[in-house]
Amino acid sequence: MRSLTFVIGTGRSGSTALSGILNAHPDVLSLNEFMASVGDAAFPEGRVTGAQFWQTLVQPAPHFERMIRSGLPLPEFLYTRRPGRYTAETTGIPALSLMVLPHLSDEPDGLLDELGAAVARWPERTAAEHHRALFDLLCARFGRTAVVERSGYSTGWAPGLRAAFPHARFVHMFRDGPDCALSMSRHPGYRTISLLREIKARAGVDSFADLTEEHVRALPADLAPLLGERFDPALVRDRDIPLRTFGTLWSELVTEGTRFLARLPADRRSTLSYENLLDRPAEELTRLAEFIGVAPLPHWLHTASALLDHSRRGSARRLPVAELAELSESCAPGTRVLEAVR
Repeated sequence: MRSLTFVIGTGRSGSTALSGILNAHPDVLSLNEFMASVGDAAFPEGRVTGAQFWQTLVQPAPHFERMIRSGLPLPEFLYTRRPGRYTAETTGIPALSLMVLPHLSDEPDGLLDELGAAVARWPERTAAEHHRALFDLLCARFGRTAVVERSGYSTGWAPGLRAAFPHARFVHMFRDGPDCALSMSRHPGYRTISLLREIKARAGVDSFADLTEEHVRALPADLAPLLGERFDPALVRDRDIPLRTFGTLWSELVTEGTRFLARLPADRRSTLSYENLLDRPAEELTRLAEFIGVAPLPHWLHTASALLDHSRRGSARRLPVAELAELSESCAPGTRVLEAVR
């Protein structure tokens, strides 16, 4: 059985760079934003045919499609930088094509066709079994031996992934709270997340599936359009969202990730601090490689160090004193949780 590792975390923590670093290792299949792309829809209950499973992987993600159509694509959307045959305006962009396949190939459309032809013929089995077969297929295709999935904003998926893949390993990646929260505040995806969280809070629902037309009519004029097929991107870009909102979000996510990790057997869990990665890249990546189950190749370690951006460190310290104090206070619960396990 191939090793399977999930890197979970808040996002905005150097994790995108980590996907690039892992992709540079000749033995690692780096599944960049796989869960963020396919989500829970790719894990239907019961047994499904290969053709049915494939549809869960290529069905365009509605929330990402709305952002693209509204002129607010995320920087993580690799497909929209070098468009192929699919567009959000016409065909919809297959979920796998948006961020996963362009990370693996310069010809994502061709790779999608190749995978689809194989998966559609697969017999009926559980979604977890189909995923394992897909990972094996991709490993064989690219000559890799270990699978690492990494998505931002992914701590919420961890329990389900643990249930689906009981032998998987998990790495909790995190970054200094104020720096990470400040980065979230400037990112269109996290700004959208904060606004969608506000919508659910105002409506008093835990899921958008529970949102009624009456709920939507009661929303303010600067929030309701975000639920439509297209919206003014200024509603996300220009809205004044307090920094503490993102500090609170960061605290919630690192607490969720830390508590999940604590429930795992010691040999199935590890952590990775972005700051430690910057300070000691060879040491931290050697430890990560050994945990994943691949060799810490000297050339890879040298190449990886060049992919790290040190300029992002300490960004929150450049804020006005009062803003930094408020942000640090909102990050304090998460900071205490991390300090307790270090």
